[in-house]
Amino acid sequence: MKEEHNSKSKWTRIFRKKWFFPAVYLTVAALLLTGVVWYQNLDNQMPGLNDDEDDIADNYVPDPFDEDADPVVDQDEIIRMPVSEDDQAEIVTKFYDYNAEEADRQQALIHHNNSWYQSTGIDIATSAGESFDVMASLSGTVEGVKQDPLLGNVVTLSHGNDVKTYYASLDDVSVKKGDKLEQGAVIGTAGKNLFGKENGIHVHFELHKGEQKLNPEAYFNQPVSKMDVTQSDETESDDDTEASSTNDSMPDTSDDVDDEPDNEDNDAE
Repeated sequence: MKEEHNSKSKWTRIFRKKWFFPAVYLTVAALLLTGVVWYQNLDNQMPGLNDDEDDIADNYVPDPFDEDADPVVDQDEIIRMPVSEDDQAEIVTKFYDYNAEEADRQQALIHHNNSWYQSTGIDIATSAGESFDVMASLSGTVEGVKQDPLLGNVVTLSHGNDVKTYYASLDDVSVKKGDKLEQGAVIGTAGKNLFGKENGIHVHFELHKGEQKLNPEAYFNQPVSKMDVTQSDETESDDDTEASSTNDSMPDTSDDVDDEPDNEDNDAE
């Protein structure tokens, strides 16, 4: 009891000192000031929310799985003929290439209304003259479905990277604008048209890279990336197509191809 009494007396003497409470006040103030300075330094070291947003905006990369993003074809995807492997289909009209053999150039001419036209694609038909399914040569999005008085039903597919494919002389069309198609998906069936009526039932197929029309036969079973190589031989046919009986180019299937079809029956659901 005596020790406890002495301890209380000691603290009582300390509390009565004039310097005690000022010392306590200064100690608490110092601790508070230290905490404020530490917090400010921590805030300056951490990036702000606005800085994070700017960094995200500057380094934004489109999500390849975003359905609203423009489709881009896989550069390793192999370009296929727009027909089933089981179909006994053959190329009956070739792409007009100025550097090709004479026999191939003659097979790339189309006779219409007493004039000859250079083919900017290929015509595919069966030896039996039967109809067959026309399939997407590459994965892509249907950019347009159109009914053309000369070419018949025309479907355009966009594959990104300025790559497009065109399918003309179609009979039934089983796609509509905006549809996303996998490679090999059925677009429609081969039919007849006025411009290539000598070929009977067939499909006219074109392969474009930007403004350049390419020879599909040169790219079948090749990766899409091969189209990035400059095709100087292919561009010559676009530069020298002035009207003269054998220098008339065929009607451009890309004209107004993104228009909606005149007949709703051609926009099959």
